Amino acid sequence: MESQSQNRPIAGILWMLATGLSFVAVTGTVRHLGTALPSAEAAFLRFVIGLVFLLPALIVALRAGLPEGTPRLILGRGVLHVIAVILWFYAMARLPVAEVTAIGYLNPIVVTVGAAVFLGEKLAFRRIAAIVVALIGALVILRPGVREISDGQLAQLGAATCFGLSYLIAKRLSSVMSAGALVALLSLTVTIGLAPFAIAAWVPPTLTQIGQLAIVAAFATLGHYSMARAFAAAPLTVTQPVTFLQLVWATLLGVIAFSEPVDPYILIGGAMIIAAISYMTWREAQVRRRGVTPAAVEAEA
Repeated sequence: MESQSQNRPIAGILWMLATGLSFVAVTGTVRHLGTALPSAEAAFLRFVIGLVFLLPALIVALRAGLPEGTPRLILGRGVLHVIAVILWFYAMARLPVAEVTAIGYLNPIVVTVGAAVFLGEKLAFRRIAAIVVALIGALVILRPGVREISDGQLAQLGAATCFGLSYLIAKRLSSVMSAGALVALLSLTVTIGLAPFAIAAWVPPTLTQIGQLAIVAAFATLGHYSMARAFAAAPLTVTQPVTFLQLVWATLLGVIAFSEPVDPYILIGGAMIIAAISYMTWREAQVRRRGVTPAAVEAEA
């Protein structure tokens, strides 16, 4: 049964709209930054600036100490996120805003499959069907055999995979650590991990570029905050479908700001992925209400 605190659907929808707009602002700003800075350096500067916002939470987390068994998971998540953000910055500088957004929708699919493979969670037939639909949606976006798969597309696929695995580790850590501590420690480990890559390819940034990356950090922080508020205000069955509007905003931004043509295949593929994710979310909510476990197929290790 839904908690009383999650019985504010309008608030949840509005917070999720703010989340989508914030993340589109992030992608648009990075797209505008382009290839002027190496992707590792741009990512490093973004996380250094973001760490300033999270410093209070980081101090609290470090003073409290790390729960037993978590350092290895925190380090592993940091490594995955380092790879993910480098690939994401690389892709964002080379692909249309809408395409990066649509491919990024695969994150929850990676989490679902990863939970089955690594955490032993069971996959019901309907969830498997939804995963298949989402993967077909990805093929509609990429269209292999019809057009050449670019380095940017491969980078974004890699980023979506690594982000998904990182979130999977966060799911385990969330049972013993607060959300604020998780985000702060992630920012610290990613900043440290990105440092050698950034130094190896360092290009002196201009004040304008630093300002743009500060905007990225601010909107990314706002996006995560508003997403948390959305989840607290309403169940995922209400907020999840709203995420498709992020693809609409990204498409409009690409057309208006970067003169990128509207690709109907990206919209169709993105809609298929979001529909599959929304269906999985709705089904799981139905199962929880009934208090039963659906027939499942064990995932192979």
